[in-house]
Amino acid sequence: MVSTGEKTRVDWVDIAKGICIIFVVMMHSVLGVENEAGARGWMHPVVAFAQPFRMPDFFLISGLFLGLVIDRPWLRYTDRKIIHFAYFYVLWLTIQFLFKAPGIIAESGIGGAITAYLLAFVQPFGTLWFIYLLPVFFVFTRLLKGVNVWFVLGVAAALETLPIHTGWLVIDEFCSRFVYFFAGYAFAPAIFRLADWLRQRPLVALTILGFWALTNGWLVFHPASEPFSAWIPEESYTSGGLGGWSSVPVISLTAGFAGALAIVSVSALIAGSLSSWERVVTPLRWLGAHSIVVYLAFFLPMAIARTILLKTGIITDIGTISLLTVASGVLSPVILYGLIQWSGYGQFLFKRPQWAHIDRAPARREALASAE
Repeated sequence: MVSTGEKTRVDWVDIAKGICIIFVVMMHSVLGVENEAGARGWMHPVVAFAQPFRMPDFFLISGLFLGLVIDRPWLRYTDRKIIHFAYFYVLWLTIQFLFKAPGIIAESGIGGAITAYLLAFVQPFGTLWFIYLLPVFFVFTRLLKGVNVWFVLGVAAALETLPIHTGWLVIDEFCSRFVYFFAGYAFAPAIFRLADWLRQRPLVALTILGFWALTNGWLVFHPASEPFSAWIPEESYTSGGLGGWSSVPVISLTAGFAGALAIVSVSALIAGSLSSWERVVTPLRWLGAHSIVVYLAFFLPMAIARTILLKTGIITDIGTISLLTVASGVLSPVILYGLIQWSGYGQFLFKRPQWAHIDRAPARREALASAE
């Protein structure tokens, strides 16, 4: 446990979130570079390896602490779990749109740009869909908290497995991801116990992780045979998948949970070695504690780095360009955050201002960019 002065944080949870946000930036960076270059680089296998568990783990971690606040009065719950994310979504939607609007106007005119902006309030825009979907999960979980846990999990697992492709991102991603979020909420005590148990038994944890890594690698890189390959959703390929067994329905659900628990295990082991590797681990833990900062702000530096590196031609290796783009996407938001803290200007970018609260009851001061 780590005391921040405002709240007590769980070190391995922050480390897990740090790992996840790096994988998310990596996916967008690597696939963006490869799409522009028309070729794959040596980083693509890393993205493919993480594809089964990258978002399942993010959602599972997001549900871990919900049980502590789910019984709050609806006003406070709405303020912390809906308005909080809605503020950041609208703000960063507008920021992203300002950069993309010229291209949309050139193609579809001003009317097309206005339509695209308004559509983003029902069809999440760009990389912001995670921020959009979290409040939906918070509301559904609150409404379902009196329903049998196993029944909800069974339905959610069925939704993840069924070929639901409506074209509406909120519906499709809800069906694909809710099972992981709800499992994080429902089984949080067991997950924390597992992390503590593995943290105290590093050799056992390493053995399990080695077996998982080999299994996950085989499932990712071994092509699924007919007719199973026909069941693989298109979204698997667009997120870095290679058409392996890990993307086949039912197997994908198992691989998602196994990978999410593997990240929990890795993070618990890393947290247990803080005294030995503090200089290495502290930045990762900081990234996790401020993952929303990176998630909101990585898109522009990522796009700029990708464009410069590909246009100048100084570096020709696609994998190296991808790696540098990932570094830019991760580090630039951190630098921006630091400049805001130093100057005092731009706090609204990552901290919800007082006017954006609907619950005026006295409460502890929220940490910058805290997603509770």
